[in-house]
Amino acid sequence: MKSFNTKIIALSNQKGGVGKTTSAVNIASFLAITETPVLLIDMDPQANASTALGIAKCEQPSIYDVIINNKNIKQCIQKTEINYLNIVPSNSKLAGAEIELVSMFTRESILKECLKEIHGKYKYIIIDSPPSLGLLTINVLTASTSIIIPIQCEYYALEGLSQLLNTIRLVQKNLNSNLDIEGILITMYDSRLNLSQQVLKEVQDYFGEKVYQTLINRNVRLGEAPSYGKPIVLYDASSTGSQNYMNLVSEILDHNG
Repeated sequence: MKSFNTKIIALSNQKGGVGKTTSAVNIASFLAITETPVLLIDMDPQANASTALGIAKCEQPSIYDVIINNKNIKQCIQKTEINYLNIVPSNSKLAGAEIELVSMFTRESILKECLKEIHGKYKYIIIDSPPSLGLLTINVLTASTSIIIPIQCEYYALEGLSQLLNTIRLVQKNLNSNLDIEGILITMYDSRLNLSQQVLKEVQDYFGEKVYQTLINRNVRLGEAPSYGKPIVLYDASSTGSQNYMNLVSEILDHNG
């Protein structure tokens, strides 16, 4: 069996509603469509990435069991409708993990240690982080090779970003010196609105070449797809949202050779 130099990409922003989970699900899906083995890990207690791929919120082995109950991650991996795409689902029990992690030894590195079991099995591991900067997110950043930060085109889009960037710097300094910002992703873009153009310029001025050229446009079909338990490529492959994420993944693949 082929062994891969696994790249672990986190999607993270402690602000909710920025398109983080939508991006995690659809980036993972389009990577898998290129016949690249991909694992999506749902680290958000809301478990929206899991339901977006048709995984029911029920009592089943989840990422909670891996990081809290020391279950082998291989026993928690599930197949999805898309060939080459597997998932480790989440459930609401993960909400209590923040407190349970506090007393654990090497609490910031538990996920990193768990992922060693499957290193080389997947080309990409995509992690959907919780919308907070607690111990779960620290675990994600400690385990990851790089991070994609989604930013929505709305007022106060950059508010709170300094907190996230400061957390990234602390993780780089103390826990994971290899952590890199993979890219900044503009979501919910509407070219008709001055506000969208202002936010885009502001983000480009601040982050420069780290900002992806691909913009994720506001798209009704993208919002509908999760309620059908499907990524956008299975729900409506011809939609603007689907085209956007296909272009984004092409850009990610170009960056990664």
